[in-house]
Amino acid sequence: MAKVSRRTFSLSVASGIALSGLTAMGQEAKESAPKELKAGIIGLDTSHVMAFAKELNNPKAMEDVAHCRVVAAYPQGSADIESSASRIPGYTKSIQELGVEIVGSVEDLVKRVDCVLLETNDGRPHLEQALVAFKAGKPTFIDKPVAGSLADAVAIFQAAKKYNAPVFSCSSLRFAKGAQEIRNGAIGDVQGCDAYSPCSLEKTHPDLFWYGIHGVETLFTVMGPGCESVSRLSTPDCDLVAGVWNGGRIGTFRGIRSKGGTGYGGTAFGSKGIREIGKFDGYRPLAVEIVKFFRGGPAPISAEETIQIYAFMEAADESKRQGGKPVSIDAVMKKAEVEAASRLAALGVK
Repeated sequence: MAKVSRRTFSLSVASGIALSGLTAMGQEAKESAPKELKAGIIGLDTSHVMAFAKELNNPKAMEDVAHCRVVAAYPQGSADIESSASRIPGYTKSIQELGVEIVGSVEDLVKRVDCVLLETNDGRPHLEQALVAFKAGKPTFIDKPVAGSLADAVAIFQAAKKYNAPVFSCSSLRFAKGAQEIRNGAIGDVQGCDAYSPCSLEKTHPDLFWYGIHGVETLFTVMGPGCESVSRLSTPDCDLVAGVWNGGRIGTFRGIRSKGGTGYGGTAFGSKGIREIGKFDGYRPLAVEIVKFFRGGPAPISAEETIQIYAFMEAADESKRQGGKPVSIDAVMKKAEVEAASRLAALGVK
């Protein structure tokens, strides 16, 4: 048997210890790494799908969105909305180039994924689409508009509660830096807000649901829930909607359809000062919140606040029908709750 020098033996032992340590460190890192989540997208008729897919499927994704990859998509759109139907071929091709599989139904999709981004631009099919995900227990983010009516919005959150399915919905404007800072106390207690955004109309949806939702979401991000009544002035080029909040606070939304200047923003009035809300910060801040939520975090916006946003917009439509008279949030909610129960019953949800 060959003799082994003390130095050789010591080096061998040291190497073995080092290798064992590296193996343990590697195993520890593997165990501490977040679970790889498989996400699915319903609907390929909006630019949002590419914004989210590029963020999540980026090989160099930052840690706050890493390990959550879009793996499948169902390219549903709406034949009666030209801007929806015309986009599907292009976005289908683009998302396939990111390695995303195209499937033939919502049912096929939910079988392949851990979580769902419901991106169909048309809010009308969202209730039926979401029910499939809810019944399968998949955490679901529903892009704006959450539904094509206030009744369906109420029904979606009622169904999610019934099936114990995590869900949230919002516009990407909610997580603009300026709006979040104001909501979190940058100017003290918010006493009022004037928000604005583009407000193109789509005949298949209530007026503000289609695009005005962005500015209304900004308004509620700053003001919070608690709106009690709504009045609206409307012309072909502009909408001005005023809401009275509890405590007598007033918030307004200006929806712009003119050929002049447009954009997103507003002014907030607080107990410690007045501040511009600031610009749109893109889709990444929302993507970060979605991934937190998919990983088991709480919804970053309550169902109650989201429903009130849509009640505000429905009340604005009713005010327009009544020539600008104030319409109470309670009135539109009572009607919507009756209609939501009927919708759910028709879909076999009791």
